[in-house]
Formats: sequence, C-alpha cells, structure tokens
Amino acid sequence: MTVPTRVRDYPFEMRETSVSSLYAKLRDTEPMSRVQMPFGEEAWLATRYADVKLVMTDPRFSRAIAQGLDQPRLRRQSTGDGIMGMDPPDHTRLRRLVGKAFTARRMEQMRAGVRSLAARLIDDMIANGGSADLVEDFARLLPVNVICDLLGVPFADRHVFRRWTEGVTNDETAKADVLFEIGGELDDYMAALVAQRRKEPTDDLLGALVYARDNGDKLSDNELIVLAGAGLLTGGVETVAAALPSFVFTLLTEPGLIDQLRRDPELMPTAVEELLRYVPINTAAMFARYALEDVWFGDTLVRTGDPVLAALHAANRDPEVFENPESIDLTRKNNPHLTFGHGPHHCIGAQLARMELRESLSELLTRFPGLRLAGGPQSVEWKYGVIVRGPSRLRITW
Repeated sequence: MTVPTRVRDYPFEMRETSVSSLYAKLRDTEPMSRVQMPFGEEAWLATRYADVKLVMTDPRFSRAIAQGLDQPRLRRQSTGDGIMGMDPPDHTRLRRLVGKAFTARRMEQMRAGVRSLAARLIDDMIANGGSADLVEDFARLLPVNVICDLLGVPFADRHVFRRWTEGVTNDETAKADVLFEIGGELDDYMAALVAQRRKEPTDDLLGALVYARDNGDKLSDNELIVLAGAGLLTGGVETVAAALPSFVFTLLTEPGLIDQLRRDPELMPTAVEELLRYVPINTAAMFARYALEDVWFGDTLVRTGDPVLAALHAANRDPEVFENPESIDLTRKNNPHLTFGHGPHHCIGAQLARMELRESLSELLTRFPGLRLAGGPQSVEWKYGVIVRGPSRLRITW
C-alpha cells in the first residue's frame, strides 16, 4: 500500500491559460496525492482521468455528507452548496424536475437571441472606436443578459446581478465576511421573483421551474431560490464570462488557430470542445467528495470519511484518453473532456454554455476579420478567483 507523506499546498501555481506541470507529474508518479487548500481539512487529489470519473460517479463517494464538515475550500466562509451538496435520490429528484424546464428545445430557441445579442455588443464596441476591452464590453455583458433573459429578470435589475455574480466568485471576497451579505441579497431578490411567478405565471425558465411537476412533486421555494440564484445565475454567468476571453486569448496567441477557424468556420463546434478541454476555466478542483467506505485507487487506500478532490485540469490532459493532450487540435473528434463534470452532478447548463460560446466566437471572428490583441499578450491582465480564472482585462483591436 502506498501512503503519501507529503502534503502540497493547493491550488498549484497558475499563469495565464497554462495548467501547472505538477498535475502531469502527479498523474504519472503519484495519481492520488495529499493537498491542503487555504481553508478546510486536508484532502486527496485525484489526477488520472479514470480516477476522476470514479470519484464523480461512484456511489461510494458522497457530496451530501460534506455539508457541515470542514470541507477543503478556497473561501474562509463555508456555505451550503445547493444541488451540488446532494446525493441521489434527493439530487435525482431535483435534476428531473429542473430537466422538465431546462430543455434542449428551450436552449435551441435561444440561439438566435444569443447571436443577436452578440452582434449588438459588437456594434457598440465598433461605435466606441477601434479598440475595446473584450472582458468588460463583451464577455461579462453577454452571459448575464442571457441568463437574465432565461430567468425573466427585469432589464433594470441586471446591473445588480452582475455585482452579485462578480462578488461571490471574486478572490477579493475569499477571506472577507461579505459572502453571506451578497448571498442574502441574491436570495431575497430571487424569493421575490419566485413569489411573483406563483401569482402570475410566465413562460420564462423561472416560471417553468415554479410549475414543474413530477407525480405531484415540485420544487420548494428554497430549492428554487438556490437553483435559480447561486446555481444558474452565478454558475451560468461567471463560467462563460471567464471562458470567452480565455478562448479568444488562446486563439490569438497559439500559432495558426485563428486562421484555421476562419478558413473552416464549420469547425466551431469541435473547436469549442477542444478549447473547453485545453483551457482551464476553474481555478482548482472543488466540491470534495467524501468516501463512504474504504476505496482502493491502485495501491493507494482512501479511507472512510476522507475527502477527495477531482482534478478536472489533469484529467483533461491524460494521455491515456487524449492523443497529444498538450497540443490543441481543433479537429479532435474523440473528446470526452470533463470540464462540465460527469455523472449525477454534470453541469445542467452545459448546453447553454456551449451555445453561447459557439455563437459569440462565431460573431467575433465574422465581424472582426483583423481581430488581434491591442498591446500584445503581455498587456492582458489576469485574475484567479475562488471559482473561475481568466482575463480581467483583454483589449482587442480589429
């Protein structure tokens, strides 16, 4: 039996869109290693693709029992994890009910609207001169408007949602006592919207969630507030807002990629999947799963009650699964990346995020045939928050 003796500080070093070389080293020599996050107890870190999938799908690992424990985390404050803090059958019930409202048909109906929104934002950038900050003028505005449209949030309130989403994911709040304040404001706002939907039915997603039924079962007000607020709003906005400029940076700095996409725009779907695999969006592995019994990973024993973090960054570059994993291949066909998770907790908004990324990148490349970084790669400013990482300022010109 292998017993790791070293406990490494986690997350590992981050720089731009790079993935720490330590992930690959551990994957090869110590696939189940011990790490210590800034807050919470020590944890195991799984780095091999097969091990990461097992941790996320095997019923011997639980998210529910993590609630109330000193979970490994990047924030000092520990709050409830909503649907991410549930196991089947409670989690299955919520996913089934949400699925009745969050349909592929609804996502497809939104495609033209997302494309139109991207076009309007580009029009505004062009009207304001020959350069713009892709983060502030495009990447942050697009997903918050999409999610607010989806939920039926009044247009006048969208600036408030932007402040909330930035607040709960920003590294500056990691050690502060503002999380409960921000979360409370968001919960109160969503509670009022839910109450309004109960009185006055609507055909937006929040209205559909309010009236979702399954054999007489329905979502409670608290479940609706957590799902729509911290779940769909925060996750749906910040993930796309971080991915968009990170993807553009990668396309503009990796030789030949932007030209390849311009020559063959039909590659966009596979290109987005490859960028999702290759470019790190999350700051670190999160949402530790706790072992309900002793589990062997090769010759390493994870004991009952031990937390395990699933390193998606490392799994997405596992050479046992991906050919030439350290290279970007926009034509890659076999691409079972784990960026949106796997198993019961697979991101429910994955298809929406994919659609937003494809449409917005297509619009940017079409409207800006001379798209390039203003000031070069060294001018891009980066942030590494408690959930996502990506440019905080990325000026483009065309």
